[in-house]
Amino acid sequence: MDYLLEVIGVDISLPDPITVAMALLLSLIFFLTFLLVTGLSYLQLPKLIDSLFTQFSSTEFREIYQKVMTPHQGWLSWVIILTIVDLTVLVIPAPTLLKFLEFPLGLLVAINIIFLSFKLFIELFERYLIEVMLEEDRKINSELLALAKFLTKAVIVLTVVFLFAQTHQINIFGLVASLGIGGITIAFASQKVLEQILWSIVLYIDRPFTVDDYIHLPDGTLGRVESIGWRSTKVRLSGKNTLVIVPNSNLAQVNIENLTGASRVILMVNLTFLRSMSDEEKALIEQLILGSTREILGIDHQLTKITFHDLNEETGSNHVQAQVVFFILGAAQTSMELRRNLLEIARASIIERLHDYGITFKFEEKIIDIAQPMNI
Repeated sequence: MDYLLEVIGVDISLPDPITVAMALLLSLIFFLTFLLVTGLSYLQLPKLIDSLFTQFSSTEFREIYQKVMTPHQGWLSWVIILTIVDLTVLVIPAPTLLKFLEFPLGLLVAINIIFLSFKLFIELFERYLIEVMLEEDRKINSELLALAKFLTKAVIVLTVVFLFAQTHQINIFGLVASLGIGGITIAFASQKVLEQILWSIVLYIDRPFTVDDYIHLPDGTLGRVESIGWRSTKVRLSGKNTLVIVPNSNLAQVNIENLTGASRVILMVNLTFLRSMSDEEKALIEQLILGSTREILGIDHQLTKITFHDLNEETGSNHVQAQVVFFILGAAQTSMELRRNLLEIARASIIERLHDYGITFKFEEKIIDIAQPMNI
């Protein structure tokens, strides 16, 4: 109050009741001015924002604004108005009562900014960002999307908290340091989790493989990538059809052979049956062969072909030969051991299924390398 009297040039000493009354009067005038400005701003601010976006934005950006921002224009207007009022009270000299009320007002503004930012980000994320990823034919993993949403929300909260602390002269770093032993314990406990997240980010940026790729690891693991999470990657093993979970920190530090972009290897198997066969028996054998190799993930089942040929010997005996053509996924020149393993798995599975039905035959195989890209 004395500061105001000095400004207007009045050098008198007022009694305490008069000083209090004038302070209340100034507060009332300020409050009425606030209501007037708020009412006018609430009516005109949405129109002003619409006009600015219409003049200075593209058609696509205007469409995003109308779908994401327009439903929350009232909330956005109130946040802008309260932010201006809060900054005004912080900057200009004001009565002690207003200074006292500024802290809860600033806290209210900070909370509203956080929740409004959450709402706008979720709207933008669900309406447009996921759609853009789908248009670019990227395989989306739900765990990575959840991680992206969590990190974005964490950045919003930390930014608002930091700005609120700076404007109100709160030593947030001293507060964190005062946690002492508890803070150190939390830091050590979260170190491994943060390490996994950082390696996951590196793995996702580098993208040595994607979901549905076939990969071969130095420890002999071969399988199809089922999902890439924020902590680990799930791989469906070939042959066993079991699921192995590999930490992303391990995958980011080893050599990975991506078999999806390699050449195919043709495995030709000839089964000779020493008797004639009906069409029903041929159909049964075809189903048995396909069923026995369906669980072997290293074989492209969509391209497996089975053809039957009737062979007539000079002695008059009739034989039937079934030619089975498999396409083995992944064929770098260093993966001969892998090919032999797949061949042994396929041969053992076919022999077992046919012997279960009492079918006798001769087994011959041949491996042919071809330079043909794999389309899984």
